[in-house]
Amino acid sequence: MLSNPALYDEVPLPQTLPVILVVDDEQRSRETLQRVLSETFTVLTAANAIEAEACLLEHSVHVILCDQRMPGTDGVTFLKQVRQKWPEPVRMVISGYTEAKDIIAGVNEAGIYQYVTKPWEPEELLRSLQGAVQLYELHQDNQNASIEMKLAAETVRSVVDQKKATLKHHFDFERILHAENSPLRRICEMARKIAGYDISVLIMGESGTGKELMARALHYSSHRADKPFVVQNCGALPDELLESELFGSRRGAYTGAYENRTGLFEQANGGTIFLDEIGETSPAFQVKLLRALQDGEIRPLGAAKSQRVDVRVIAATNRELAKEVTAKRFRQDLYYRLAAFPLHLPPLRTRSMDIPLLAALCLGEAMRILAKPVEGFTDEALSCLRRYHWPGNVRELRNEIIRMVALSEEGSLGVAVLSDHIRHAAFRQGPVAEPESENGATLKERVEQLEARVIREHLIQYHGNISHVAEKLGLSRVGLRSKMHRYGLSKEDKTSIE
Repeated sequence: MLSNPALYDEVPLPQTLPVILVVDDEQRSRETLQRVLSETFTVLTAANAIEAEACLLEHSVHVILCDQRMPGTDGVTFLKQVRQKWPEPVRMVISGYTEAKDIIAGVNEAGIYQYVTKPWEPEELLRSLQGAVQLYELHQDNQNASIEMKLAAETVRSVVDQKKATLKHHFDFERILHAENSPLRRICEMARKIAGYDISVLIMGESGTGKELMARALHYSSHRADKPFVVQNCGALPDELLESELFGSRRGAYTGAYENRTGLFEQANGGTIFLDEIGETSPAFQVKLLRALQDGEIRPLGAAKSQRVDVRVIAATNRELAKEVTAKRFRQDLYYRLAAFPLHLPPLRTRSMDIPLLAALCLGEAMRILAKPVEGFTDEALSCLRRYHWPGNVRELRNEIIRMVALSEEGSLGVAVLSDHIRHAAFRQGPVAEPESENGATLKERVEQLEARVIREHLIQYHGNISHVAEKLGLSRVGLRSKMHRYGLSKEDKTSIE
């Protein structure tokens, strides 16, 4: 039977005061302690270990103040048991003078914060209990902080994992757009096969052909995908700064080196480093790079010792490195070290079948950048894009489409918003082979196909000017419009200059 069940069964406990559980078999001692402590704490009382455990089951207790001499179970033994079931409350014990040694021996095992000797002083006891409450709150704060840090770490890991998965998806080989009959298809298939091996890859191709995109696809399709992918344009810096960027430097290594610098090779440790424009490096730097690749070690500028790094190297160049080797402008040994697996990316002018896919991708990007929706390309505009030779490759195509979207005033992008040099060059290049086959077509059908093609070419050449096109083709304006309508060319009439 509990000594004072009303204190914790019927009356709601104040939430603003710390809770003290007094365990003492003497009723007078319990009453005295309750009277002394009740102004500062919420006081619960129990006459023995059984009542105390019942109380702990019902309430959250900050501090347990227990008498040492009790029938059945002494205070230290009871507090040892409590520690196993309820480790949170701070434990204190009240003892007589003759029991101090016994209590000291059991302090560690029972986790006792403090023992109070009899007779106790009210002010001293209050100070001790307030210290015990502060210790309890500190433990709780630490526990909460630990939980929050663990949750934060799990959240960070989840975000990082999600970001890695997004990167893998965004930069895999499926994102390198190409048609079924594109020459890029076979190259991507080869690259996919060697992506998982730690083979140095040299990517060659004109500027704007997607060399960095291919390098990222190789990295994110390899076992290094969870590690860093770092990029350095080797043609953008002089030797000393390039060496510092790649290998790092120590404070004072050169003028302006005011602090230690971690190089990209060290940052990419375990992952991949992409060395773009490797053909622009000087012979002196090529020697240092070759040594780093051969030994698997780097030495930061000004450092006394080298350090090992585990990095896969992917290099790229728009030069013919084999010719550069023959001309003694690029080291042969470095060339073979980098070109363990060479990849040649074809220029866009040899991939006209890929242009509709790339144009659609660039159009979506342009609409997002400019916040301007359009319906798409007219057949004539797309035909022009396919005929142009694109010396700037995909980068030039992207810029042209952004320009077209910015200038457009109609729902679709027609030849009227094409750059003049693209429209005129496309006409001079001649027609692109149409996808539909003429095999099996009647003479009338083949003549109509030819007529439609000639009209389309003249519309492109004369910027949609109906009068000029009709004059050149020996037709009336009404006759030309009728043929345009028959062959589905009437959309360009909206952008004509009359």
